[in-house]
Amino acid sequence: MFVDKRMTPNPVTITPTTTVADAMDLMRNNKIRRLPVIDHGNLVGIITDRDLREVSPSPATTLSIFELNYLLAKMQIKDIMKKHVITITADATIEEAALSMYNNRIGGLVVVDGNGKVAGVITETDLFKSFVDVMGLPEGKTRITIDVSDKIGVIHEVTGIFKDLGINIGSLVSYRLPNGTETKYELVIRADVSDVDILTQKLNAAGYPVLHIVQIG
Repeated sequence: MFVDKRMTPNPVTITPTTTVADAMDLMRNNKIRRLPVIDHGNLVGIITDRDLREVSPSPATTLSIFELNYLLAKMQIKDIMKKHVITITADATIEEAALSMYNNRIGGLVVVDGNGKVAGVITETDLFKSFVDVMGLPEGKTRITIDVSDKIGVIHEVTGIFKDLGINIGSLVSYRLPNGTETKYELVIRADVSDVDILTQKLNAAGYPVLHIVQIG
C-alpha cells in the first residue's frame, strides 16, 4: 500500500504572508490540523494547529477582543512557521510514512511529487485507517494469535494447517517478542473459521499453541 493511495490530495495551502487569523479560519472551516506553506509554487514551511495555539493570546489576557483580533490580523505565518518540513514522496509505502512520523514524533507528513511540489498530506489518521483495512477488520473475521519460534518454514507449516482444513486466510502479521535468550514471535491470523476447536487442536498438536481467539467486526 502506497502513500498516494492514502493521502489527501491537493491539500489546502497558505502563503508566508497569510495572517494567523486567516490560517485559523482555514483550519477551522476545513477541519484540518496542518497547512503547508507555499511560496511561488515551492514548499517553504508548515504550520500546525499547535503552532497557532502557541501564538494565540491566553484567555487570561487583559487585551480586549478588538486588540486580540488586531494582533492576529497583523501577524503573518512567515513569522511562526516551521521552515524545516519533513516530507515523503507519493510513491513511498505507508510503512515508510509511519516510520518517519514515529521517528520524528509528528502527526503528519507533506507529500511531494517527483519535482518536489506538494501533492498531498498524509496523517496519523490516514495510517490508522490503513491499518484497519490491511488487517481486514471491517470484514468480520476470526482473529487467531499463535505462539511461534523464529525458524525457517514456520509460516509455511502454520498456513498449511489452515489449507488442510479448508480455511481461507484474510490477513497475516507477525511481531517479535523478547523471551529470555530465545526470540519468540506471535503470529496473528484473520480467517473465516467455522470450527475454532478443530483448528486449535491441529495447531496445538503441531507445536503452535493458540494463545487467543476472538471474533472482530
